[in-house]
Amino acid sequence: MQKDKKIEIKYVTKQNAVVIGLICLMAGFTAGVLFTSYKLSLSNPSPEKKQSIDYSKKETALKNELSENPGNVTAWTQLGHVYYDTDQYAKAIAAYEKSLKIVPGNANVLTDMGVMYRRNKQPGEAINSFDKAIAADPKHESARFNKGIVLMHDLNEQDKALAVWENLLSINPVFMSSKDQSLDELIKHYRDH
Repeated sequence: MQKDKKIEIKYVTKQNAVVIGLICLMAGFTAGVLFTSYKLSLSNPSPEKKQSIDYSKKETALKNELSENPGNVTAWTQLGHVYYDTDQYAKAIAAYEKSLKIVPGNANVLTDMGVMYRRNKQPGEAINSFDKAIAADPKHESARFNKGIVLMHDLNEQDKALAVWENLLSINPVFMSSKDQSLDELIKHYRDH
């Protein structure tokens, strides 16, 4: 009889170990999810936090840095971003141009500069900037999409815009033109109308 009892106790111990292991696994998983959510909330601030950026202080700090280190490509690019975010198109273009003189061919800077040219009512310069970005990085999706926007809405060249976007779809078939609309849906909309 004693022998049967020992076997029963070992069986219960293994069962408890499995249950405890599962509980620990679930607790670790939950803690990981919570930690990741917390870290993401820090790296992606809410719109309220984004609005609290003091662009004038940032601009002053960058200008001070550039007065001491005029070859600081990162500071020129960041200054361009400050002007981009504050809708100072001509100043953004000038800062991006200085960044590109130091490090030519940065597709991201060229694309941002193209957007600023568009907003500054210079669609031809925007197209040139997007073309340079595409030459620097043939798979640069944002440059291709924005080139299509300028062709479609500013230069009224629908066929060229659609061709640019269709080429973009060959690079990324699931490209989203907005959070609610895929690029292929946008193309279909223009083709149908």
